[in-house]
Amino acid sequence: MTPQPSAIAAIDLFCGAGGLSLGLKQAGVEVIAGIDLDPACQYPYEQNLKAKFLLKDVGDVKGEHLQELWPEGKIRLLAGCAPCQPFSSHRRGANTRGEDNWDLLSHFARLVEEAKPELVTMENVTRLGKMEVFEDFVAKLEELEYAVDYGTLYGPEFGLPQERRRLVLVASRIGPISLPKGNKNKKKFKTVKKTIGKLPKLKHGESDPTDLLHTARRLTPINEKRMKASQPGGTWRDWPEELLAPCHRKASGASFQAFYGRMTWDSPSPTITTQSYNFGTGRFGHPEQDRSLTLREAAMLQGFPRSYRFVKGSEKPSMQAVGRLIGNAVPPAFGAAVGRQFVTLVASMAISEGENEAAVEVNPAPERRGLQEA
Repeated sequence: MTPQPSAIAAIDLFCGAGGLSLGLKQAGVEVIAGIDLDPACQYPYEQNLKAKFLLKDVGDVKGEHLQELWPEGKIRLLAGCAPCQPFSSHRRGANTRGEDNWDLLSHFARLVEEAKPELVTMENVTRLGKMEVFEDFVAKLEELEYAVDYGTLYGPEFGLPQERRRLVLVASRIGPISLPKGNKNKKKFKTVKKTIGKLPKLKHGESDPTDLLHTARRLTPINEKRMKASQPGGTWRDWPEELLAPCHRKASGASFQAFYGRMTWDSPSPTITTQSYNFGTGRFGHPEQDRSLTLREAAMLQGFPRSYRFVKGSEKPSMQAVGRLIGNAVPPAFGAAVGRQFVTLVASMAISEGENEAAVEVNPAPERRGLQEA
Protein backbone atom coordinates (compact mmCIF):
# COMPACT_ATOMS: atom_id res chain seq x y z
CA MET A 1 0.00 0.00 0.00
CA THR A 2 1.46 3.36 -1.01
CA PRO A 3 1.76 5.72 1.99
CA GLN A 4 -0.31 8.87 1.80
CA PRO A 5 1.70 12.09 1.32
CA SER A 6 2.03 14.14 4.48
CA ALA A 7 0.32 17.50 4.81
CA ILE A 8 3.19 18.68 7.05
CA ALA A 9 6.73 19.48 5.89
CA ALA A 10 9.42 19.90 8.55
CA ILE A 11 12.79 21.60 8.71
CA ASP A 12 14.99 20.54 11.63
CA LEU A 13 17.34 23.16 13.07
CA PHE A 14 20.41 21.88 14.99
CA CYS A 15 19.45 18.50 13.50
CA GLY A 16 22.47 16.52 14.68
CA ALA A 17 22.42 12.88 13.59
CA GLY A 18 18.67 13.07 12.98
CA GLY A 19 16.92 11.79 16.12
CA LEU A 20 14.16 14.40 16.10
CA SER A 21 13.73 14.15 12.33
CA LEU A 22 13.47 10.36 12.55
CA GLY A 23 10.73 10.61 15.16
CA LEU A 24 8.78 13.15 13.10
CA LYS A 25 9.10 10.92 10.06
CA GLN A 26 7.87 7.91 12.05
CA ALA A 27 4.79 9.98 12.95
CA GLY A 28 4.00 10.68 9.30
CA VAL A 29 5.60 14.11 8.91
CA GLU A 30 7.59 14.78 5.74
CA VAL A 31 11.12 15.85 6.68
CA ILE A 32 12.48 18.30 4.11
CA ALA A 33 15.87 19.28 5.49
CA GLY A 34 18.15 19.39 8.49
CA ILE A 35 20.56 22.20 9.36
CA ASP A 36 23.67 21.83 11.51
CA LEU A 37 27.22 23.19 11.59
CA ASP A 38 28.82 19.84 12.51
CA PRO A 39 30.03 18.05 9.35
CA ALA A 40 29.92 14.70 11.20
CA CYS A 41 26.11 14.93 11.11
CA GLN A 42 25.85 14.98 7.33
CA TYR A 43 26.36 11.29 6.59
CA PRO A 44 23.95 9.86 9.20
CA TYR A 45 21.35 12.51 8.43
CA GLU A 46 21.33 12.04 4.66
CA GLN A 47 21.82 8.27 4.82
CA ASN A 48 19.01 7.53 7.25
CA LEU A 49 16.53 10.36 6.64
CA LYS A 50 16.97 10.64 2.87
CA ALA A 51 16.56 14.39 3.31
CA LYS A 52 18.64 17.43 2.42
CA PHE A 53 21.41 18.38 4.89
CA LEU A 54 22.68 21.96 5.04
CA LEU A 55 26.05 22.50 6.68
CA LYS A 56 25.33 25.92 8.15
CA ASP A 57 25.50 27.91 11.35
CA VAL A 58 21.89 28.68 12.27
CA GLY A 59 23.01 32.22 13.04
CA ASP A 60 23.65 32.66 9.30
CA VAL A 61 20.27 31.25 8.22
CA LYS A 62 17.47 33.64 7.26
CA GLY A 63 13.73 33.10 7.12
CA GLU A 64 13.82 33.44 3.34
CA HIS A 65 16.24 30.49 3.16
CA LEU A 66 13.72 28.32 4.99
CA GLN A 67 10.90 29.50 2.73
CA GLU A 68 12.86 28.31 -0.29
CA LEU A 69 13.12 24.82 1.23
CA TRP A 70 9.48 24.30 2.14
CA PRO A 71 7.33 23.03 -0.76
CA GLU A 72 4.20 24.92 -1.72
CA GLY A 73 0.89 23.72 -0.37
CA LYS A 74 2.32 22.14 2.80
CA ILE A 75 1.82 23.11 6.42
CA ARG A 76 5.26 24.19 7.57
CA LEU A 77 6.88 22.87 10.76
CA LEU A 78 10.06 24.36 12.20
CA ALA A 79 11.65 21.99 14.72
CA GLY A 80 14.86 21.98 16.65
CA CYS A 81 16.95 21.34 19.71
CA ALA A 82 19.47 24.10 20.31
CA PRO A 83 22.72 22.72 21.80
CA CYS A 84 22.10 22.49 25.52
CA GLN A 85 25.60 22.69 27.04
CA PRO A 86 25.12 26.15 28.58
CA PHE A 87 21.88 25.01 30.24
CA SER A 88 22.99 21.54 31.37
CA SER A 89 22.84 20.62 35.06
CA HIS A 90 26.30 19.11 34.59
CA ARG A 91 27.74 22.63 34.50
CA ARG A 92 27.10 22.86 38.25
CA GLY A 93 26.45 26.57 38.60
CA ALA A 94 29.05 27.79 36.12
CA ASN A 95 28.31 31.16 34.53
CA THR A 96 27.78 30.19 30.88
CA ARG A 97 26.26 33.39 29.52
CA GLY A 98 29.39 34.26 27.55
CA GLU A 99 29.32 31.01 25.56
CA ASP A 100 28.43 31.02 21.86
CA ASN A 101 25.62 28.47 22.28
CA TRP A 102 23.72 30.66 24.74
CA ASP A 103 22.15 32.76 21.97
CA LEU A 104 21.04 29.89 19.72
CA LEU A 105 17.50 29.86 21.11
CA SER A 106 17.25 33.55 20.20
CA HIS A 107 18.19 32.66 16.62
CA PHE A 108 15.44 30.03 16.68
CA ALA A 109 12.95 32.73 17.74
CA ARG A 110 14.25 35.05 15.02
CA LEU A 111 13.68 32.40 12.35
CA VAL A 112 10.16 31.76 13.62
CA GLU A 113 9.43 35.48 13.33
CA GLU A 114 10.95 35.75 9.86
CA ALA A 115 9.41 32.61 8.37
CA LYS A 116 6.19 32.35 10.43
CA PRO A 117 5.72 28.58 10.03
CA GLU A 118 2.33 27.20 11.03
CA LEU A 119 3.88 24.81 13.57
CA VAL A 120 6.91 24.93 15.89
CA THR A 121 8.49 22.45 18.28
CA MET A 122 11.56 22.69 20.48
CA GLU A 123 13.29 20.20 22.82
CA ASN A 124 15.99 20.84 25.42
CA VAL A 125 17.17 20.10 28.95
CA THR A 126 14.55 20.62 31.67
CA ARG A 127 16.66 23.29 33.40
CA LEU A 128 16.16 25.62 30.44
CA GLY A 129 12.49 26.01 31.39
CA LYS A 130 13.45 28.16 34.37
CA MET A 131 15.70 30.51 32.41
CA GLU A 132 15.02 33.95 31.02
CA VAL A 133 16.13 32.98 27.50
CA PHE A 134 13.34 30.37 27.39
CA GLU A 135 10.76 32.77 28.84
CA ASP A 136 11.71 35.23 26.10
CA PHE A 137 11.28 32.49 23.49
CA VAL A 138 7.78 31.66 24.72
CA ALA A 139 6.85 35.35 24.91
CA LYS A 140 7.96 35.85 21.30
CA LEU A 141 5.82 32.94 20.12
CA GLU A 142 2.79 34.28 21.97
CA GLU A 143 3.43 37.75 20.55
CA LEU A 144 3.33 36.14 17.09
CA GLU A 145 -0.07 34.65 18.01
CA TYR A 146 0.98 31.04 18.44
CA ALA A 147 -0.88 28.76 20.82
CA VAL A 148 1.91 27.37 23.04
CA ASP A 149 2.22 24.45 25.41
CA TYR A 150 5.35 23.11 27.05
CA GLY A 151 6.49 20.91 29.89
CA THR A 152 8.66 17.95 30.86
CA LEU A 153 8.28 14.61 29.10
CA TYR A 154 9.55 11.40 30.73
CA GLY A 155 11.09 8.98 28.25
CA PRO A 156 9.85 5.60 29.55
CA GLU A 157 6.23 6.79 29.33
CA PHE A 158 6.74 7.16 25.56
CA GLY A 159 8.44 3.80 24.98
CA LEU A 160 12.00 5.08 25.38
CA PRO A 161 14.17 2.55 27.27
CA GLN A 162 15.93 5.35 29.12
CA GLU A 163 15.33 7.47 32.23
CA ARG A 164 15.46 10.70 30.26
CA ARG A 165 13.45 13.83 31.06
CA ARG A 166 13.37 16.67 28.56
CA LEU A 167 11.68 20.02 28.17
CA VAL A 168 9.44 19.93 25.08
CA LEU A 169 7.50 22.83 23.56
CA VAL A 170 4.82 22.73 20.87
CA ALA A 171 3.27 25.76 19.20
CA SER A 172 0.64 26.28 16.51
CA ARG A 173 -0.85 29.14 14.47
CA ILE A 174 -3.62 26.96 13.01
CA GLY A 175 -5.40 25.77 16.13
CA PRO A 176 -4.94 24.83 19.78
CA ILE A 177 -2.15 22.36 20.52
CA SER A 178 -1.10 20.47 23.62
CA LEU A 179 1.83 18.34 24.70
CA PRO A 180 1.58 14.62 24.06
CA LYS A 181 0.86 12.34 26.99
CA GLY A 182 2.79 9.11 27.46
CA ASN A 183 0.68 5.95 27.47
CA LYS A 184 3.13 3.56 29.17
CA ASN A 185 2.91 2.80 32.88
CA LYS A 186 5.80 1.44 34.93
CA LYS A 187 4.85 -2.17 34.27
CA LYS A 188 5.13 -1.56 30.52
CA PHE A 189 8.38 0.47 30.50
CA LYS A 190 10.83 -0.79 27.89
CA THR A 191 13.87 -2.29 29.62
CA VAL A 192 17.58 -2.49 28.91
CA LYS A 193 17.26 -6.25 28.37
CA LYS A 194 14.43 -5.92 25.85
CA THR A 195 16.43 -3.30 23.95
CA ILE A 196 19.99 -4.66 23.82
CA GLY A 197 19.76 -8.13 25.35
CA LYS A 198 20.03 -9.97 22.02
CA LEU A 199 23.15 -8.23 20.73
CA PRO A 200 26.26 -10.41 20.41
CA LYS A 201 28.22 -10.84 23.64
CA LEU A 202 31.59 -9.08 23.81
CA LYS A 203 34.58 -8.84 26.10
CA HIS A 204 36.11 -5.43 26.70
CA GLY A 205 38.19 -4.40 23.70
CA GLU A 206 36.27 -6.71 21.33
CA SER A 207 34.17 -5.81 18.27
CA ASP A 208 31.30 -7.42 16.43
CA PRO A 209 32.78 -7.97 12.94
CA THR A 210 29.35 -7.45 11.36
CA ASP A 211 28.78 -4.11 13.13
CA LEU A 212 31.79 -2.04 14.15
CA LEU A 213 29.53 0.28 16.15
CA HIS A 214 29.13 -2.69 18.51
CA THR A 215 32.66 -2.35 19.89
CA ALA A 216 33.47 -2.39 23.61
CA ARG A 217 36.08 0.05 24.84
CA ARG A 218 39.15 -1.59 26.32
CA LEU A 219 39.35 -1.28 30.11
CA THR A 220 42.50 -0.56 32.05
CA PRO A 221 43.50 -3.38 34.44
CA ILE A 222 42.17 -1.52 37.50
CA ASN A 223 38.90 -0.62 35.76
CA GLU A 224 38.46 -4.25 34.76
CA LYS A 225 38.76 -5.18 38.44
CA ARG A 226 36.29 -2.41 39.35
CA MET A 227 33.86 -3.65 36.70
CA LYS A 228 34.00 -7.20 38.05
CA ALA A 229 33.42 -5.90 41.58
CA SER A 230 30.38 -3.85 40.49
CA GLN A 231 26.83 -5.08 41.01
CA PRO A 232 23.91 -4.21 38.69
CA GLY A 233 22.30 -1.10 40.15
CA GLY A 234 25.01 -0.85 42.81
CA THR A 235 27.71 1.77 43.42
CA TRP A 236 31.45 1.97 43.96
CA ARG A 237 30.70 1.43 47.64
CA ASP A 238 30.41 -2.28 46.75
CA TRP A 239 34.14 -2.35 45.90
CA PRO A 240 36.98 -3.41 48.17
CA GLU A 241 39.00 -0.53 49.59
CA GLU A 242 41.98 -1.01 47.27
CA LEU A 243 39.86 -0.33 44.15
CA LEU A 244 38.57 3.08 45.26
CA ALA A 245 39.67 6.07 43.18
CA PRO A 246 41.06 9.19 44.92
CA CYS A 247 37.77 11.06 44.29
CA HIS A 248 35.83 8.35 46.14
CA ARG A 249 37.94 8.87 49.25
CA LYS A 250 37.00 12.55 49.47
CA ALA A 251 33.84 13.70 51.25
CA SER A 252 32.59 15.13 47.95
CA GLY A 253 32.79 11.66 46.38
CA ALA A 254 29.57 10.64 48.09
CA SER A 255 27.61 12.71 45.55
CA PHE A 256 28.92 10.65 42.60
CA GLN A 257 27.13 7.39 43.36
CA ALA A 258 26.39 6.48 39.75
CA PHE A 259 29.92 6.84 38.38
CA TYR A 260 31.54 3.46 37.71
CA GLY A 261 28.13 1.76 37.93
CA ARG A 262 26.41 -1.11 36.14
CA MET A 263 22.98 -0.88 34.57
CA THR A 264 20.24 -3.31 35.49
CA TRP A 265 18.50 -5.54 32.94
CA ASP A 266 14.92 -5.07 34.10
CA SER A 267 14.55 -1.28 34.03
CA PRO A 268 15.22 1.55 31.57
CA SER A 269 18.81 2.77 31.32
CA PRO A 270 20.09 5.99 32.87
CA THR A 271 20.27 9.05 30.61
CA ILE A 272 22.59 8.33 27.68
CA THR A 273 25.31 10.98 27.47
CA THR A 274 28.08 11.75 24.99
CA GLN A 275 30.39 9.62 27.17
CA SER A 276 28.14 6.60 27.62
CA TYR A 277 30.84 4.28 26.25
CA ASN A 278 33.03 5.18 29.25
CA PHE A 279 32.57 3.15 32.44
CA GLY A 280 33.89 5.98 34.61
CA THR A 281 31.44 8.68 33.52
CA GLY A 282 28.15 7.21 34.72
CA ARG A 283 26.18 3.99 35.20
CA PHE A 284 27.36 2.71 31.84
CA GLY A 285 28.62 -0.74 32.78
CA HIS A 286 26.87 -3.61 30.98
CA PRO A 287 24.45 -5.45 33.29
CA GLU A 288 26.33 -8.76 33.10
CA GLN A 289 29.25 -8.55 30.67
CA ASP A 290 32.44 -7.08 32.17
CA ARG A 291 32.62 -4.05 29.91
CA SER A 292 31.06 -0.66 29.25
CA LEU A 293 28.33 0.02 26.68
CA THR A 294 29.12 -0.07 23.00
CA LEU A 295 28.11 2.78 20.70
CA ARG A 296 25.44 0.55 19.15
CA GLU A 297 23.95 -0.20 22.56
CA ALA A 298 23.99 3.49 23.48
CA ALA A 299 22.26 4.36 20.19
CA MET A 300 19.56 1.73 20.71
CA LEU A 301 18.94 2.90 24.28
CA GLN A 302 18.62 6.40 22.84
CA GLY A 303 15.84 5.03 20.64
CA PHE A 304 17.62 4.59 17.29
CA PRO A 305 16.92 1.36 15.39
CA ARG A 306 19.71 -1.19 15.22
CA SER A 307 20.10 -0.51 11.49
CA TYR A 308 20.81 3.23 11.95
CA ARG A 309 24.10 4.16 10.31
CA PHE A 310 26.43 6.77 11.81
CA VAL A 311 29.55 6.25 9.65
CA LYS A 312 30.20 5.11 6.10
CA GLY A 313 30.50 1.44 5.21
CA SER A 314 33.46 -0.26 6.89
CA GLU A 315 34.80 3.00 8.36
CA LYS A 316 35.94 2.52 11.95
CA PRO A 317 33.76 4.71 14.17
CA SER A 318 35.41 7.13 16.58
CA MET A 319 34.13 6.56 20.12
CA GLN A 320 34.35 10.27 20.87
CA ALA A 321 32.80 11.55 17.61
CA VAL A 322 29.95 9.05 17.35
CA GLY A 323 29.39 9.10 21.12
CA ARG A 324 28.82 12.84 20.81
CA LEU A 325 26.28 12.36 18.01
CA ILE A 326 24.37 9.75 20.00
CA GLY A 327 24.43 11.54 23.35
CA ASN A 328 23.38 14.88 21.86
CA ALA A 329 20.54 13.40 19.80
CA VAL A 330 16.87 13.98 20.52
CA PRO A 331 15.38 10.53 21.25
CA PRO A 332 13.15 9.66 18.27
CA ALA A 333 10.37 8.65 20.69
CA PHE A 334 9.91 12.31 21.69
CA GLY A 335 9.89 13.43 18.06
CA ALA A 336 7.32 10.78 17.16
CA ALA A 337 5.03 11.77 20.04
CA VAL A 338 5.17 15.45 19.06
CA GLY A 339 4.73 14.60 15.39
CA ARG A 340 1.56 12.65 16.13
CA GLN A 341 0.14 15.66 17.96
CA PHE A 342 0.68 17.83 14.89
CA VAL A 343 -0.67 15.19 12.49
CA THR A 344 -3.79 14.84 14.65
CA LEU A 345 -4.24 18.62 14.74
CA VAL A 346 -3.98 18.94 10.96
CA ALA A 347 -6.34 15.99 10.40
CA SER A 348 -8.93 17.55 12.71
CA MET A 349 -8.62 20.85 10.87
CA ALA A 350 -9.14 19.07 7.55
CA ILE A 351 -12.24 17.30 8.88
CA SER A 352 -13.57 20.58 10.21
CA GLU A 353 -12.98 22.24 6.84
CA GLY A 354 -14.77 19.40 5.07
CA GLU A 355 -17.77 19.70 7.37
CA ASN A 356 -17.89 23.46 6.87
CA GLU A 357 -17.73 23.07 3.09
CA ALA A 358 -20.62 20.59 3.19
CA ALA A 359 -22.61 23.04 5.29
CA VAL A 360 -21.98 25.80 2.75
CA GLU A 361 -23.58 23.71 0.00
CA VAL A 362 -26.78 23.25 2.05
CA ASN A 363 -26.90 26.56 3.86
CA PRO A 364 -24.43 29.14 2.55
CA ALA A 365 -22.61 31.01 5.31
CA PRO A 366 -20.23 33.97 5.32
CA GLU A 367 -16.81 33.21 3.88
CA ARG A 368 -14.41 31.75 6.48
CA ARG A 369 -10.66 31.90 6.77
CA GLY A 370 -8.55 29.22 5.09
CA LEU A 371 -6.35 26.79 6.95
CA GLN A 372 -3.18 28.78 6.48
CA GLU A 373 -4.82 31.88 7.99
CA ALA A 374 -6.66 30.23 10.90
